[in-house]
Amino acid sequence: MSTQPIAQAAAVAPTTAQAAAAAPTAAAPPKPAGPENPGGQLGQNDFLKLMIAQLQAQDPLEPSNGNEYVTELAQFTQLEQTTNLASAGELSSAVQLIGHTVSYNDPTSGAAATGIIESIQSATSGPTVTVEGVSGIKLSSVTQVN
Repeated sequence: MSTQPIAQAAAVAPTTAQAAAAAPTAAAPPKPAGPENPGGQLGQNDFLKLMIAQLQAQDPLEPSNGNEYVTELAQFTQLEQTTNLASAGELSSAVQLIGHTVSYNDPTSGAAATGIIESIQSATSGPTVTVEGVSGIKLSSVTQVN
């Protein structure tokens, strides 16, 4: 246990307001030219960055309830697992289309086209299919399965 008076400890550790006021003056790395998150979705890394920022900005003399952070992390993990399960289900459904004739909107020309699905690719934005040599067709572009 420290014998340092509380007043001195408060002077050493800035309050949340002081930390927030000091933050803009710190040298920040240059931002990329394009938007950082064009889809507007937060991923696991974004969540962890926010959580670390919350922990760094809290006042050590008035710590937050640790259970709040654990609850947030558990909720995020549950959401992530639900998303993973949905993605796996979508990929499984796409695999069942291999060998089927489909009608789709061509991604390059936008024109309606028909062909047999040859393969499935798993991309970060969801599964895409290759129809008779044309790759990168999103499942949302498929209009009919024969």
